[in-house]
Amino acid sequence: MNRRVYLAAVGTSLSASLAGCSSVMSVFDDEEPCSGDECDIGMTRNAFVPVEYETTVGETVVWKNTSGADHTVTALENSIPEDAAYFATGDYEDEQTARDAWHEYRGGRLGTRETYEHTFEVPGEYTYICEPHVEGNMIGTVVVRE
Repeated sequence: MNRRVYLAAVGTSLSASLAGCSSVMSVFDDEEPCSGDECDIGMTRNAFVPVEYETTVGETVVWKNTSGADHTVTALENSIPEDAAYFATGDYEDEQTARDAWHEYRGGRLGTRETYEHTFEVPGEYTYICEPHVEGNMIGTVVVRE
């Protein structure tokens, strides 16, 4: 067999195999979890990326779980503007209900590649957590400007 033809064939086969692996692994990539218009804030294994995101009143922010772990987006009621609507994956009415739901039956769970969105109508700073990873400091902030 011609050695160059053989090496070219093996190289092509190996490249195709690795391309498949890299597309699967990209789900778990912590570098830049959001690209293009698919999301504004990504969720790596234990961080929101970016940690702080700036937007304007009336804009919708999209979070995407880009890791293999389950996550939540749970607003901290004492860290959002007074007149702002509460937000959490699972659409719970308040923080305690959202936290309890996670601990009782994994309520509000955002699985791999799933998204959650919220439209911010009141300017200010909104702090939120991932309930299962808050002890690992998975905390984020959305800053909403006029």
